[in-house]
Amino acid sequence: MKLSAFGQKFTADAGITSLMDDLGNAMASGDDLIMMGGGNPGHIPEIQQRVREILVQISQSDADMRRLVGVYDPPQGEKQFIAALAELLSREYGWDLTSENIALTNGSQAAFFMLFNMFGGDYGDGVHKHILLPLAPEYIGYADAGIDADLFHAVQPDISFTDAHEFKYRIDFDAVEVTGETGAICVSRPTNPTGNVITDDELAQLEILARRQNIPLIVDGAYGTPFPSLLFTEAKPTWNEQIILCLSLSKLGLPAARTGIVIAAAPTIKALAGINAIMNLATGSFGAMLAEPLVRSGEILTLSRDLVCPFYKAKMQRAVAAFTGAMEGAPCRWYIHKPEGAMFLWLWFPDLPITSLELYQRLKLRGVLVVSGHYFFPGLPEDGWNHRDECLRVTYSQDDERVAEGLRIIAEEVKAVWVEAWAAD
Repeated sequence: MKLSAFGQKFTADAGITSLMDDLGNAMASGDDLIMMGGGNPGHIPEIQQRVREILVQISQSDADMRRLVGVYDPPQGEKQFIAALAELLSREYGWDLTSENIALTNGSQAAFFMLFNMFGGDYGDGVHKHILLPLAPEYIGYADAGIDADLFHAVQPDISFTDAHEFKYRIDFDAVEVTGETGAICVSRPTNPTGNVITDDELAQLEILARRQNIPLIVDGAYGTPFPSLLFTEAKPTWNEQIILCLSLSKLGLPAARTGIVIAAAPTIKALAGINAIMNLATGSFGAMLAEPLVRSGEILTLSRDLVCPFYKAKMQRAVAAFTGAMEGAPCRWYIHKPEGAMFLWLWFPDLPITSLELYQRLKLRGVLVVSGHYFFPGLPEDGWNHRDECLRVTYSQDDERVAEGLRIIAEEVKAVWVEAWAAD
């Protein structure tokens, strides 16, 4: 059976499908693997208890149960949740929002597929526009989301060293070019995979560049502000009609609910609703109805700030300490990207004698699942910068003892790789 170009593209190997296959196969096999590859959030008992209470309340109301499972929502998403969210964000941050500025999607991945192909790709009459990623590395799930080829252009970062074994990527604004061929700018904040948080000033500079070309600045806030607030540094919640802010309920503790949130100018929301209708008829109600009481009361903000953020910050600190201890006496240079948010450590081993993909394969044989760093550079040439083959992304969201054991095994393998390379010489 011969497939179209679309079929061939979306059935080919991709970083995100490889990652999810690994996770799914590992869960199904029952093997005692240390899961440090995906972005599945940790299980916070207080969040789970609060969700359980809301589920009980819904189950005791015939009307709410009908809304939950028995009625299609509009293509824009569950109306009561959207109205409550517009009211909360306008009240808390002074954003001039109405329900016409918010749409829901069946997960953030679906939102980015729609947005990237709305603003990038073929415009007709020989015009092809790209999505600019001003700070590589970027999220693995972006890479294959374009229907057209060459959808992304990315900018290699400046690298500064912030401690003996710590570094940070910064936007190289001298290399950022926003032209008539740029359809949108996109940045994640915090950045998946590195935990980098671009500053308020950097975000403002990107908005100025977007405004000059009258294109959107897409901000992926799946881990960020105003919720779930996995931020270990200061970052101001920012929105205006030049910005498309994408949020999620996943990292709050509801990944299976698949609820993405898009906040944008009304014409963008209307377009998203139309695509939703064609692709899905409607979005799912489950996540929106679970979160609506938290949004209506403002509890979603306090839970994020006072519970979710400290939970991940403490896990991050324990993971950094565990890896630092495990790498003591290592015969090589090694660095952790300054962890400013999200739930990942981004490990860099300059001049690594093997590729990060080979290191991933060695670790998989030892029962540790991570993600090879080479997947996280969409829009950059595949050759010419060895850095992309020297990095790993590891997740610290799961059980602390398992995470520490996984980091110890990573350190052992990295040391072994260097010893083997010297022996071969």
